[in-house]
Amino acid sequence: MSKQLKVIISGGGTGGHIFPAVSIANAIKDIDPNADILFVGAEGRMEMQRVPDAGYPIIGLPIEGFSRKNPFKNIRVLWKILKCQLKARKIIRNFKPQVVVGVGGYASGPTLKTAGQMGIPTLIQEQNSYAGVTNKLLAKSASKICVAYEGMERFFPADKIIMTGNPVRQQLLNATITREQAIEQFGLDPARPTLLIIGGSLGARTINESVLTAFDTIQQSSIQIIWQTGKYYSQHIADELAKHAKRDNLFVSDFISNMDVAYAAADLVISRAGASSISELCMLGKPCILVPSPNVAEDHQTKNALALVHKEAALMVKDAEAQSQLIHLAMEVIQDTQQLTSLSTHIKELALPDSANIIAKEVIKLATSKI
Repeated sequence: MSKQLKVIISGGGTGGHIFPAVSIANAIKDIDPNADILFVGAEGRMEMQRVPDAGYPIIGLPIEGFSRKNPFKNIRVLWKILKCQLKARKIIRNFKPQVVVGVGGYASGPTLKTAGQMGIPTLIQEQNSYAGVTNKLLAKSASKICVAYEGMERFFPADKIIMTGNPVRQQLLNATITREQAIEQFGLDPARPTLLIIGGSLGARTINESVLTAFDTIQQSSIQIIWQTGKYYSQHIADELAKHAKRDNLFVSDFISNMDVAYAAADLVISRAGASSISELCMLGKPCILVPSPNVAEDHQTKNALALVHKEAALMVKDAEAQSQLIHLAMEVIQDTQQLTSLSTHIKELALPDSANIIAKEVIKLATSKI
């Protein structure tokens, strides 16, 4: 490739968008170490910290999502979208990418729309089993659409779709730690069944409240828990736990950075049903109970979860039923070795390995067509 490869990757908002985006960037750099990659995110969102931490430059757009509760607020949102499209045009003109990649999140809409208008090839990485409105609109001008679930021709032109799966964090795939070593890193007992509870990088109120509701039962049980509360809920949970005697079967943190160790320690995982989390659980073959968030567009997390449930690859508890059912179910399942083995076998069958590398090669193909 005589001319330097230049790629813009846009999106973010949650770890579920950011981690795959960084994985794609890393895979591009593995193929072409001289590639120049620029991220475009949303001002004030977590990508503005996580992306530089991963070693890539990022520019923020003053974007925000539409309000379902306050339609009058959307007048301001529409004005911001127009401003973002003008800023995206300036970014693209200055950086001169041969291809633009969208991974979902507020910033990807104006960035990919503007790139398409400027005649630059775009690639969409749709992570969910139910495509959002923005990606359905962007698909009309996209060159390629990388998906993780079957049946996505319901939303996108079939000739643009490539089944790639969702990229996962490389550290998870490279982990060599044993279950016993992992559990000891959290100060817990390898002889006890270990439940990992994660609500995403920002936390999940319903999952946290379910644990607090059943806390006395948990303390009296033979299981132990690794609990990522999320930063929004950490102080409230710390205050609640202070009311109880400290026990040796609980590790609590607002954020777990070494998720490879946490997954290795877990016999069962409770998680939201974001696409990125599900992809990680599939790749690692982890038995799980999914609690889909009701606060997402088109209820796509429920659809993600049901795609696994229908293949006996996961269990699901509705958000509204979690406080009464979730921990009770988890304590039953974690003691059932046969069910854990069955869930692990079926979820691993759904894994699509090497996703980041496959997507990176498609990005480079599109870029080469412009060089």
